[in-house]
Amino acid sequence: MADFDINLIWNQILASLEKSLNKPIYETLVTSSKPVSVERGNLEIAVPGDVIKNWLSKHCVTLLEQEARSVCSNIKSVSFVVGSEDLFTTPLIEAHLSVEAAPKKPTRPANPYLNPRYTFETFVIGQGNRFAHAAALAVAESPATAYNPYFLYGGVGLGKTHLMQAIGHRVESRNHKAKVLYITSEMFTNELINSIRDDKTVQFRNKYRSIDVLLVDDVQFIAGKERTQEEFFHTFNALYEANKQIVVSSDRPPKEIPTLEERLRSRFEWGLTADVQAPDFETRVAILKKKAELSGINISDDILSLIASKIISNIRKLEGALIRIVAYASLNNIEISISLVDQVLRDILNSQKEDQNISIDLIKKITAEYFGIKAEDIDAKDRTKKIATARQIAMFVSREMTNASLPKIGEGFGGRDHTTVLHAFSKIKAELKGNVEIGDAVKQIRNTIKKFTPKAV
Repeated sequence: MADFDINLIWNQILASLEKSLNKPIYETLVTSSKPVSVERGNLEIAVPGDVIKNWLSKHCVTLLEQEARSVCSNIKSVSFVVGSEDLFTTPLIEAHLSVEAAPKKPTRPANPYLNPRYTFETFVIGQGNRFAHAAALAVAESPATAYNPYFLYGGVGLGKTHLMQAIGHRVESRNHKAKVLYITSEMFTNELINSIRDDKTVQFRNKYRSIDVLLVDDVQFIAGKERTQEEFFHTFNALYEANKQIVVSSDRPPKEIPTLEERLRSRFEWGLTADVQAPDFETRVAILKKKAELSGINISDDILSLIASKIISNIRKLEGALIRIVAYASLNNIEISISLVDQVLRDILNSQKEDQNISIDLIKKITAEYFGIKAEDIDAKDRTKKIATARQIAMFVSREMTNASLPKIGEGFGGRDHTTVLHAFSKIKAELKGNVEIGDAVKQIRNTIKKFTPKAV
């Protein structure tokens, strides 16, 4: 089952639970959960911490399993695991958190790939995103006439996905017949692979070349994938020549994406390129106020200012901190206070500090030393048992001990696909249950990594 199918199933489960759960718990599920896999009838859901995992496992799992079985007969059980924070920065097709005013007729079904919260009305404008917001609004008001393509770039969690999907919502509200498609580059790649496997490339091309507005998130991940770049190049050309709007996002500008074909790079630069920067203090406070308002959370300005002063890296972590604080208070039936916020933020910041000190390169180096091989052997295509095992363990530990997403980990291991990383993680996880040798290796590598400090570099 493809990752985005799992997301859609999880969204359907969440949507059916909206009236059964109180708002803070429902908010926690929607904003702090990520479907990981369906294996042997078990739907595995990642959450950001042990407190949420333990509480949901104790109080919500029975209800979730009932709803899951009604949505998908193949799912028999639901379990929670603690996932790395980066899992929750990848765009999810989330369930409705609020019901917007009903549009005037004619109506159209909600687009399942557009998050209903990601609109221009809910976007908080600040110094770091003012230009990008204005350009996005211009694109939404006049697709394929203002800026085409529109290339949006910036760090993780700064609002690129919000702006892209806001464009989609606005286009749909103005033109009920417009075909709008939001995808990640990973989804595009997976769909292409499936179409080749099933001999359905004609249907694949027809689908993408009939779109009026194509929104492609995290396009940097097609770099290095020759067939994907080839297909995307022709899709781009077909849409552009048909005067259709193309919006693309990345974590860096086109000229800085390594192994991106020059012909794609030049096309990305045909239109407008805009960056989104980290929000300043005032914008962070405004974002928290908006989030609290939309979620029906009553919280003082002093508390919001404290959170904004501590979480400065990106918007997703900022909102995640607020949700975690509210969830902690709700689950423990206590008031939100300065001391509570200090405690929760201390845990978050300590976790982030540890993760920032651990890189994929460090993990590969320590794993290679344990197995008596060179770090570059792990990146090579060598499939001998010793090197393959070392590579799989290093991938497993990278997913456990860093905030890197599956595609990012794959990129760090010689440009391998995210499915290779997922396979390695699942295999080592299974081996840990009975293979003492693998268990000892993972334990010793973990312990060595934990001893690492910046001074030791």
